[in-house]
Amino acid sequence: MRRPKSKEFRKQQRLSEQEEINLLNSWIQFQPPDSGSNPMSLPQLPKNSPIGRLEENTYSRYAGASRFGQFPLSKKTKDALREAKFVVMTDIQRASLPHALCGRDILGAAKTGSGKTLAFIIPVLEKLYRERWGPEDGVGSIIISPTRELAGQIFDVLKDVGKHHNFSAGLLIGGRKDVDMEKERVNELNILICTPGRLLQHMDETPNFDCSQMQVLVLDEADRILDSGFKKELNAIISQLPKRRQTLLFSATQTKSIQDLARLSLKDPEYLSVHEESVTATPSLLKQIVMIVPLDKKLDMLWSFIKTHLQSKILVFLSSCKQVKFVFEAFKKLHPGIPLKCLHGRMKQERRMAIYSEFCEKRSVLFSTDVAARGLDFNKAVDWVVQVDCPENVASYIHRVGRTARYKSGGKSVLFLLPSEMQMLEKLKAAKVPVHFNKPRQELLQPVSSLLASLLVKYPDLQHRAQRAFITYMRSIHLQKDKDIFDVMKLPINEYSASLGLPMTPKIRFLNQKIKSKAVSTKSILVEPEDSSKDNVLEVSRNKIDTDPFKDEKIENDLLQLADAANEDEVKTSEIEEIIPATRVLKKKKLKINVHRPVGTRVVFDDEGNTLPPLARIADTQSGKEALLLDPEQKAEYYRRMRDDLKKADKEDKLVERQRLREKRIKQKMKWKAGNEEEDDQDDISGSEEDETVNRRHKKSKVYFDSDSDEGETNEMAGNARTSTGAATLEEQEALALKLLNSMHS
Repeated sequence: MRRPKSKEFRKQQRLSEQEEINLLNSWIQFQPPDSGSNPMSLPQLPKNSPIGRLEENTYSRYAGASRFGQFPLSKKTKDALREAKFVVMTDIQRASLPHALCGRDILGAAKTGSGKTLAFIIPVLEKLYRERWGPEDGVGSIIISPTRELAGQIFDVLKDVGKHHNFSAGLLIGGRKDVDMEKERVNELNILICTPGRLLQHMDETPNFDCSQMQVLVLDEADRILDSGFKKELNAIISQLPKRRQTLLFSATQTKSIQDLARLSLKDPEYLSVHEESVTATPSLLKQIVMIVPLDKKLDMLWSFIKTHLQSKILVFLSSCKQVKFVFEAFKKLHPGIPLKCLHGRMKQERRMAIYSEFCEKRSVLFSTDVAARGLDFNKAVDWVVQVDCPENVASYIHRVGRTARYKSGGKSVLFLLPSEMQMLEKLKAAKVPVHFNKPRQELLQPVSSLLASLLVKYPDLQHRAQRAFITYMRSIHLQKDKDIFDVMKLPINEYSASLGLPMTPKIRFLNQKIKSKAVSTKSILVEPEDSSKDNVLEVSRNKIDTDPFKDEKIENDLLQLADAANEDEVKTSEIEEIIPATRVLKKKKLKINVHRPVGTRVVFDDEGNTLPPLARIADTQSGKEALLLDPEQKAEYYRRMRDDLKKADKEDKLVERQRLREKRIKQKMKWKAGNEEEDDQDDISGSEEDETVNRRHKKSKVYFDSDSDEGETNEMAGNARTSTGAATLEEQEALALKLLNSMHS
């Protein structure tokens, strides 16, 4: 057992730490980089140049240094960096660290895989160390990530680099059930690495959660966090943070929006885009291919690609969760000869992390949504990134292909574009993305549509997945903002449905509404505005004639003659009556009675439903047949027969009503189920992969009516709490009403 450190040793340690902090502060303030400058423009320091204090009040230059050992960093940080084999800095680290150590706000942009994580973790550790931050000081830094996987990856790097420091750090992400344990310990943490949703949950629910003394705020993948998907969460978080703080923003595609920067209250931020003047916007060792693939051939091309690259690690991007589920389940049943995995935002956190770890270690194919497009660094390099569906913009493309060719390793990517999406190719070239256009080799194409059709027959649940995948893809195209590239009306819908193996094309409600609205707008263009001179009947008829394109030749000739007659100066009233019937009533005109219309006639029916002459009823009365009903016996017999007929009709009506209610309930269930599926599809294409709140619908509780009678005779009826009024006959209801009335009067 280790002996506890003596009081004298701890005192000496505190003194040495204080001396080191004083040295670091003096070193940083001695020769800071000029505001607005890029330290990469300065000459590099020689490898064996003296470091630290040179004379009494002079220190070595650190701006422009290329090694971590040449920077004013604490001994604990340098030891951890050396043990993790971080020796030489990357471009973004050389450019941002000098400004960040001086306490300035940073806007850092660099290519994917260029070491941005270390560029903000080191300043966080050094800031808290120089402030002598302890567990009793509470939250000192918050690092926000858009996805759970990226937050976990940052937490792992922090554990490696900060293992010699005494700071407490915590990972706060959604998908976990131990929220109560987090609430107990979150106030004791110094560094929080979190997703926006879980951080806001603790701010709203955790008692005494205080961020008023926070020193550093970091937004990783800042452009993703600042977009509309996280707007409400981020605004609520920023409102609870102190104004005086250091803010660091890093991403591969950085924002320059003044509105976004104003939301974060940045103070004279340093914009450092180390690869802005680079020839390409993506890593130089990344080979990028674009192929024109029709929509109904995409799955054939994907299947053929997987079958010809069985020894590679492939990352496949699709638009929605439903597509990922369907393609994964279908291809898994076809046994391509390589392990298949899927990753999407609807999965539980433990499962997501397990799949991520498995894919890092083994060669396999991972079908994923954009949840894996941001920041993830796989231990073993990804060989191919396949984008089956076109990304929404150039920034999404850069982040997707950035999962391969990390740092100094190579990689390849392929993008499937539809013929209607060719403008994306021009936008990629305009953004300095070097893509090569290749034609697919038709002899290597292996059709898979017929195999999918047989699978859908064999597995009915797979057919439902195919329908949802079809609808969610169409919805994702419909919701895209760039209509020059994404136009759902140009897609071969029926052919795409058949390529998924579906026997019939599913109904697309939003597409039908769009077609109807388009037809209405076209019709409104054809109809001319109403003329103020509506008193001229011939003018009105001529306008309607001109706008009607569906007339045969005979009618068209007649109308031309009418139009010529309308041009005459004097028109006789008889000619007007021939053109427009007298029975026609114009708009905004008073209705008049037309005496030429036929007069209404009175129709009489007997008990059997047969029509009778109008005078037949009078004849029966005069002949004495009606008088027979005045006889009491005949009257009783008549009512008895009527009662029997009503009982028969009552039974039939009950059966019909029961059947009607059953059909109504079935329709409501189907409608409710379809509504749930549509809401799932809507959430499925949501930009945010943060915590999904599931809105559960509860069934309406049935309402039963009890009898209010206090008499002993009705105890049996009162004991039955679920008496259905619809099941009682008319006589029973009358008897029940009489009993209730008697009980009220007694």
